[in-house]
Amino acid sequence: MEHAGKHALVTGGGTGIGAGIAIALAAAGAEVTITGRRADKLAEVAATSDRLHALGMDVDDEASVRDGIAAAAKARGPIQICVANAGIAEGGPFEKTTLAHWRKTMVTNLDGVFLTFQAAMETLEKATPARMIVVSSIAGVRGLKNAIPYTVTKHGVIGLIRGLSEEFMRRPITFNALCPGYVDTDIVRNQIPGLMQRFGVDEQGAIDAIAKGNRHRKLLEVDETTSAAMWLCSDGARSINGQTIQISGGRSDGGACSGCACRPDPRVFSGA
Repeated sequence: MEHAGKHALVTGGGTGIGAGIAIALAAAGAEVTITGRRADKLAEVAATSDRLHALGMDVDDEASVRDGIAAAAKARGPIQICVANAGIAEGGPFEKTTLAHWRKTMVTNLDGVFLTFQAAMETLEKATPARMIVVSSIAGVRGLKNAIPYTVTKHGVIGLIRGLSEEFMRRPITFNALCPGYVDTDIVRNQIPGLMQRFGVDEQGAIDAIAKGNRHRKLLEVDETTSAAMWLCSDGARSINGQTIQISGGRSDGGACSGCACRPDPRVFSGA
């Protein structure tokens, strides 16, 4: 029960990676506020533990974020663990990307993290230890074809945590980014029927096309990202700050991957 007495907040906590991290934090004793726009998904996760608390919140809306986080802190105390996980992942060729799509992706994936961290930090006293974690993506360290807005936002949140780690270096608070590759979540599984039809392959062939984007050519499991998040939240990681933790079966930055076979089929885009 390492996190007993702490209050954690996880955005996008109703599904996938967010739900996995939230459940793990609750199991470790934290009171966990999970936020999102889909009340049914939040309720399903909250039903698994008395320490999980659903909160309807839209990271696209500044008032929703600030009011929601203030209310959560009033109910359960300052947010000592904040996991900014909410985001959207939509792909398409650069020449067909509309300004509306670009702006929507920026607002959700980048502005939403900025607002979440700022509002969470307003609940803390200067001497209060805290962990701020953003779920970026392997696209944040290497780029992703047919997903330019998404790639830009995932690079952007890494810049955010690096800047924050410098600005608050002397406070007991850390800022880090998790960069998972292709994870076996609904966002990936929902693409399989379309890929089967588009590529003329069976289900396994579609999975293989996605998994090719991970260095070991296997889809990641949610618990692999969850475990990394739990380590970053631990006392032993108190000096891990401003870092990007890649979870992709191998080193996946541009220098190591440029031109190699680990990139996914360019027709495939799955946001991590």
